Amino acid sequence: MKSIAALQAVVTATPFDGEPSDAELDAIDREMPAILADVLLLDAQIMTIDRTPTELDQQRIRRARRRVLAARRDLANRAAALTVSGGAA
Repeated sequence: MKSIAALQAVVTATPFDGEPSDAELDAIDREMPAILADVLLLDAQIMTIDRTPTELDQQRIRRARRRVLAARRDLANRAAALTVSGGAA
């Protein structure tokens, strides 16, 4: 029988501490407006799952969709600006 204990050190050479890196946290911060807009849209849609949406519900969903689109547009424009300017922001 062949032991794989010697190979295990290669697999676990970089221990994972379970915490996100600074770069990952920065990416989350940049994307937070889009994430929150998505959550608001889901909340508006979930409220109308088991009933017919009223006019107010439809307005809330439309408003949430516009926020999602605006947040995604801003995120894409910010990413494009960083790419064009070489990352200096």
